[in-house]
This record gives sequence, structure tokens and C-alpha cells, in this order.
Amino acid sequence: MFARGRLGYLFTLSRPRFWLYLAGPVVVGVAFAAETTSELFSLPAVLLFAYFLVPGNVLLYGVNDVFDADVDEENPKKDDREARWRGDAVVVAAIALSFLLGLGLFAVLPARTWPYLAGFFLLGVEYSAPPFRFKTTPFLDSVSNGLYVLPGVAAFAAVSGRHPPAVAIVGAWTWAMGMHTFSAIPDIEPDREAGIRTTATFLGESRTYLYCATCWLVASGAFFLVDWRFGALLLAYPVAVFGIARSGVAVERAYWWYPALNTLVGMALTMGALWVMLYE
Repeated sequence: MFARGRLGYLFTLSRPRFWLYLAGPVVVGVAFAAETTSELFSLPAVLLFAYFLVPGNVLLYGVNDVFDADVDEENPKKDDREARWRGDAVVVAAIALSFLLGLGLFAVLPARTWPYLAGFFLLGVEYSAPPFRFKTTPFLDSVSNGLYVLPGVAAFAAVSGRHPPAVAIVGAWTWAMGMHTFSAIPDIEPDREAGIRTTATFLGESRTYLYCATCWLVASGAFFLVDWRFGALLLAYPVAVFGIARSGVAVERAYWWYPALNTLVGMALTMGALWVMLYE
């Protein structure tokens, strides 16, 4: 029962609702990189998906919870869909093992993926941990969350043998900035009470909506330069945030709709890439 309790806690800690925030970009990256169906299930593709589906999330959110234990005492999100930090040595060891498994990717993946993997681990750890703790500095907290797209960039590079277009990375990065800052809106009051400064606490709720819409418009514009269909699809995000801001729907409720929106958009991108591979 004790071991099962630990596993249940690690499961909750890893934020299963958000697993595809890291693993989803891998699927999209592989779909756009692959030229044959066999490449979709190549060793690099499988390894990256497996790592970023669970261990990568245990690492990312585990480090976050370790260094936010005091801050999260005032956060109501920890009362239902997430869990307050109550880890012990075994849980800390599981987080450390997730990090070591990630380092193992460097040994089996081509060198062209290394900058993207290194960027993920640096930003993923230092977002929450000292000395940088990016999450406590307005705008750096937002910019550092481009880390979520780096697994997908690494997957594209591993499978295709080349780097993705720079403009696509810019588009994906600004999309992630918008997603992160939108997710920080429900935490504005708890963060202020805890003395934490973020982009959202600095701007306030109404201007944070505008900031998110701006990030997503930039992302859409960047993807228009790659393919107009991608740009049009990304317009779903500024439209959604405008609708939420105008409707009066509580952001605490709307926040939990975004995993579904991200899944639908990611699925559309992936299906489009597969269609091109198979029929064009």
C-alpha cells in the first residue's frame, strides 16, 4: 500500500493532464520529419516520445514542486487537480532518476539534437531551481517556457537529419510563451500573497490576456511564413483567449480547457503532416 501510495503521488505530481505538452511536440516533430511510415517508429522517435511522455514530466514538475513547496501552501489548485509537495527520499530519487534517463538520450541520439536537449534540461530545471529560478522574474518566466517545444525540435532533427526552419521554432516558442502565461493567470493572487513576481502578477489579469493574445498572434504570423494553413490553425488561440476575456468565464475554469484545445490543434497538425507524407 505504501509503494502504491508513492506511485499514485508521482502520477499526480507528473500532471498527467499535461503529459502531451511535452510528448505532443515530439509526435508533431516526427510527423513533419518522417518521409516514410517506418521513420515514424524509428528508435529516436520512440525513445523521445517515451521519455517525454512520463519521465520528462516527472522531472519538470518534480523540480517545480520541490522548490515551490512553501509557495504552494497558498495555491488552491493544489487542493484538487494537483498535489502539494509531500515527497520523501524515494520520490526525490525518482525525480533524479528521470534526470539521469534524460542525460542518457545524449548517448543514443545524434549530435544535432544535443543543443535542443541541453536547452530543455537547462530551462526545465532552472525555471524552478536556484540560482536562476526564471519563474520569479517577469517575462523571463514566459520566455523560458519555450522549453516545451524543444522535445519536438529535437525529434525533428533526429528523424530528418536536419534542423527545422528557424521561423517555425520562433512560432512554436512564442506559442509556448502564451500558453505558459495564460496558465499563470489563476495563480495571480496566490503568487502575490506568496511574494512571487511573474509576468501575470506584473501585468495583472486584463493585460495578461492581451500579452497572451499578442504571443499567439506572433506565433500564427510565424507559422504563416511556413505554411498559411499552419498560421490559420494557430489563430484558434488568440480567438479563444479573446472569447474567454469577453465572456466572463472564470479563468480558473477556462485554464483546464486548454489541454483539449492543444490536443486538437496538435492532432490537426500531425494528420496534415501524415497526409502530405502519404499522398503528396
